[in-house]
Amino acid sequence: MRCHLITELSRVFSPDCRRCSRLADFLDASRDRYPDYYCKPVPPFGDQNAHLLIVGLAPGLHGANATARPFTGDHAGILLYQTLFDCDFSSAPVSRAGDDLSLYDCRITNAVKCVPPQNKPMAKEVNTCNDFLRSELQGLPDSHVILALGGIAHKAVIRALGLRQADFGFGHNVLHELAAGQYLLDSYHCSRYNTQTRRLTDEMFQSVFVQARQLLKDEIQ
Repeated sequence: MRCHLITELSRVFSPDCRRCSRLADFLDASRDRYPDYYCKPVPPFGDQNAHLLIVGLAPGLHGANATARPFTGDHAGILLYQTLFDCDFSSAPVSRAGDDLSLYDCRITNAVKCVPPQNKPMAKEVNTCNDFLRSELQGLPDSHVILALGGIAHKAVIRALGLRQADFGFGHNVLHELAAGQYLLDSYHCSRYNTQTRRLTDEMFQSVFVQARQLLKDEIQ
């Protein structure tokens, strides 16, 4: 069983990936500047058998790129982990590097696994990393919910599933039924800009996770 798990993880994620030269060079430069940071492609975090997969955009320079855990160490993670805790997806409301936080029936990943300059991956980098996301989606249970945080993550999921972008428009708290028992749920990204401008409020964000929880309850229990 353990050997099988290791094989699956290596198929889904490569910590030594350097397929995007711009991102690889930026990781090298970040490692030189911040020698205590992780500075590698950031792996998914959470339950390997989760029915809820959260897909973000990319690691933050001083967040996941430093801590090796998605949405940990940056502003966006504050709202995300608090909301996960409030909706019974997490054992604690705050995520810190080296803690014993656990996610319940939930896993977090990114459309792009490496930190991009200025937090802005190029389209070709999102597409290059799509193979890893596709493998992650293929490994989900038959009944599941994919939660895309932001339009780029939404489009990356649609691409990874081999679907037509025109058939699945992005919108906050918009639900797309992909197949029987399989859903894509959208949310505005919990970025500092969105929360400070009130484009995304705590209540708006929590409503997305309440819907995800209800979908999982209806389909799995």
